[in-house]
Amino acid sequence: MERWQPRRGRGRGRGSYSSSSHTQSNNFRSPNPSNYSNTKKTTLNHTSFEINNKQDNYDQEKLPTLIGSCPYMCPIDERKCRERLRDLAIFERLNGNPCLSSSTLAVKRFCRTISTKDVRDVDLRPIFVLEDTLNHLLNIFRSKGYPFDVIHDFIFDRTRSIRQDLSMQGIMTGDQAIGIYERIVKFHIISHYKLQRNNVNSNSSSSSSVSPMHHLNMEQLTKTLSSLYHLYDQTHKSNPEFYSFYVLLHLGSVNQPMGESLSLWFKKLPFLVMKSKEMMFSRRLLRYSRVGNYKQFLATVDSEASCLQYYVLESYICEIRAFGLSCLNHGGYKLSPYPLVDISNQLFMDESDVESFCKDCGLDTYTSEEGTKFMPTKQTSFSSPKGSQKYYPMVSKRLKKLFDEEPETI
Repeated sequence: MERWQPRRGRGRGRGSYSSSSHTQSNNFRSPNPSNYSNTKKTTLNHTSFEINNKQDNYDQEKLPTLIGSCPYMCPIDERKCRERLRDLAIFERLNGNPCLSSSTLAVKRFCRTISTKDVRDVDLRPIFVLEDTLNHLLNIFRSKGYPFDVIHDFIFDRTRSIRQDLSMQGIMTGDQAIGIYERIVKFHIISHYKLQRNNVNSNSSSSSSVSPMHHLNMEQLTKTLSSLYHLYDQTHKSNPEFYSFYVLLHLGSVNQPMGESLSLWFKKLPFLVMKSKEMMFSRRLLRYSRVGNYKQFLATVDSEASCLQYYVLESYICEIRAFGLSCLNHGGYKLSPYPLVDISNQLFMDESDVESFCKDCGLDTYTSEEGTKFMPTKQTSFSSPKGSQKYYPMVSKRLKKLFDEEPETI
């Protein structure tokens, strides 16, 4: 890897509010194929969920064997240069000074340009330093003092740098490496959940930047899962819940894979993983989704989903609810309207949310003289919600208790 080079032009720190989203969209653009040989680009539009053995566009085969010796979260040369250029993120500034940081605050940035020449051990962090760095980043992730998109923007870049250091040193075995990758996967899944909510609920001017951030987060989630599965293969270890994420990410009309089919992928999995409760859960949801059994789909999520599995699923629940509402509308008798309370039970929603959801789908509702609310059936105005539809929480006592007991721990 080339030594860290400062950015030319403006000296504004990456952690500042004004530069958090659009600046990173450019920096996270996939590298030029000429810089990497035999790599396979992973994007949401082409091979977003294809599992392969290439590690996030880092050509390990041609890199020399390296053992990192940097004892700090950020190499000294990079920190000094970024201090001079006022290029410190808001979380790296000592006492808020944009020109001053410390070894306990500065974190090495991701560098897209990788070269087999001039790769120095002193620029790479050994695995125990990477663990400490990740602990530091996840402490920031749990903080509440800044907008979530600012926090995510910073940690998104620095976790990529952690993965890059692991790859450059060829650290693809061991419980420590697996633990690091699993925690980064959790970070991306929780971010997927929060960014989705921000995207559908936020009316602020910053909401327009959340959608591309959500896209980039999903892209790195799939790459990190790919690296993690490679680690599992190398160490003959596995965590079935992390395999289940791959299946759940295939749900929905937006997330259809273009790479290896699930049926072929299933054949490569160990027998114990395939028969685990986590994989059985995800496979049942996949089957219910494909046959259109929305009742069993939502009931299974209510009774069996873990916190992280629900975070992956939540963006698809609106789609399955819309399908269920369509079935009720087209399958009912015209002279027998559906009470909204019955619909709320079937779709696991509050009755007040059902009325709003019907409007999102272009369906009318009315209130009887007794005060009961109904949805007439056989309406021809139904349309699936598009874009940033409103978020409607899933009514589930078990999930609510689960969220209260396990508040987004990584």
